[in-house]
Amino acid sequence: MNTLEHAKDTLNSTGYLEVETPKNIDYVKEINALRKEKKAVILAHYYQEKAIQDIADFVGDSLALAQEAAKTDAEIIVFAGVHFMAETAKILNPNKKVLLPDLKAGCSLADSCPPEQFKAFTEAHPDHKVVTYINCSAEIKTLSDVVCTSSNAVKIINSFPAAQKLIFAPDKNLGDYLNKQTGRNMLLWEGACMVHEAFSIEKLLDLYKQHPDAEIIAHPESPAHILKTAAYIGSTSGLLKYARESKKEKFIVATEAGILHEMIKQVPEKTLIAAPSEEDNTCACSECGYMKLNTLKKLYTCMKYELPAVDVDPVMAEKALLPIERMLALS
Repeated sequence: MNTLEHAKDTLNSTGYLEVETPKNIDYVKEINALRKEKKAVILAHYYQEKAIQDIADFVGDSLALAQEAAKTDAEIIVFAGVHFMAETAKILNPNKKVLLPDLKAGCSLADSCPPEQFKAFTEAHPDHKVVTYINCSAEIKTLSDVVCTSSNAVKIINSFPAAQKLIFAPDKNLGDYLNKQTGRNMLLWEGACMVHEAFSIEKLLDLYKQHPDAEIIAHPESPAHILKTAAYIGSTSGLLKYARESKKEKFIVATEAGILHEMIKQVPEKTLIAAPSEEDNTCACSECGYMKLNTLKKLYTCMKYELPAVDVDPVMAEKALLPIERMLALS
């Protein structure tokens, strides 16, 4: 059995194509060559490692990445993000190959909403329309009336008549925030993102005491007690925009620490501090282990061998496409 055949055999257990590469390989040079040769586009989320963000054709939040995936004319989409994002790209591009450097790059929030349980939940409330955060599986999207992101959620929710009862899933923290923003009383699924749940309010307040001239800015997936401390609450792209346009010179940023790379590029003259996590890790910030599974080497091997590829059952994809298209139309 040759090396590639062996790598394919172990793909299911490792989640990525584990092949040897030359010791002195220049991954950036090789990826750039493969991108041109294969007419591929590399889409990356802000939470990816710095090297991947730097080499991507487009870096964005969930909404911007979905919009980019919907309009790309590339023959191959390489998604440097997590599984639900690559699934969304495949749903929008059923005839194109969609690659994900590591299939085990999942999402704790998506995992917190098992399809069978959610189906029973929606069936128990037949008079409710279902709004789901894009951070969910394709199967959950098939059970939804419309999908949203943190960038457009208020607009999506306000598109329903005030009297219409709504279910919001899977993020209870985002749902609670949206209820307050819209004056609704949406029924919330009890899911959450482990990255945003990990912020320590005690450490955050201690950090703020050390930097009283800073503003706390937070993603709405954070729990309510974290959001109460924030001068600004917004999506990933919203946090970037606020840091860029605010007259403040210092920010404590309560979302996944990967966003700081792009923030530093956009506002190099400002001071940016990652909000502290409960966990005792090397950077004391909150990082998504799933997002960080993707590496430059895995990006290279997945482009070279066009594996692993993300596929979605065609019948499921057709059903999941409808709520995604409704979101894109409203956005």
